[in-house]
Amino acid sequence: MSTAANSVGWQWENATAGAVAGLATVTFSHPLDVVRTRFQVNDGRVTNLPTYKNTPHALFTIARTEGFRGLYAGFYPAVVGSTISWGLYFLFYSKAKQRYSRDRKELSPGLHLASAAEAGALVTHGAIQFTAYEELRKVVVGYKSKESELSSSSADDLLNSIDYATLGASSKLAAILLTYPSQVIRSRLQQRPSKDGIPRYMDSWHVLKETARFEGFRGFYKGITANLLKN
Repeated sequence: MSTAANSVGWQWENATAGAVAGLATVTFSHPLDVVRTRFQVNDGRVTNLPTYKNTPHALFTIARTEGFRGLYAGFYPAVVGSTISWGLYFLFYSKAKQRYSRDRKELSPGLHLASAAEAGALVTHGAIQFTAYEELRKVVVGYKSKESELSSSSADDLLNSIDYATLGASSKLAAILLTYPSQVIRSRLQQRPSKDGIPRYMDSWHVLKETARFEGFRGFYKGITANLLKN
């Protein structure tokens, strides 16, 4: 088998390993995600329900009162998204490292970081982030082409590790700002039901209307600062 074929096989092996890792991670950690969400959305206004003392108490209470389905609320969208995202992440990460390794024996920490940033830019938040990444890349390449008077066919030679890291961070920022409201809606749907077992929100449209009515535009971006810093 040729070196190119071996490289392609290695990349897909990494993608498969990433997908399996994403599946396993969500399967084992999703109950903790439900608990985290319920702690986050608790605004103290509901007083007729016993509070969760800590994480173990929350897990036990949810399992006892809502059963297995309560612990895995919203599991299917989470596991599909995580499996696909991690699979694609490691595929693009492998491709980026291969490109940076063309004329080098070993990658520096900076180039590993650039590979990771580039892979993250192409995966998280899907098409939105990919589109932002490509459009920003065109702008940077066009600007550097004029400065260096090189042809557009030498685009890879025009961008350095800092450029790729910046592109990754900028496109990620754009995608987060556009998709964050959907995360707020999902979190509010995962809130614990009332004492009578009636959910606070009936569906996504109900969350959208109630949030806009009582909290306005800012309600859809609660916690955005912490999320931006994390990413």
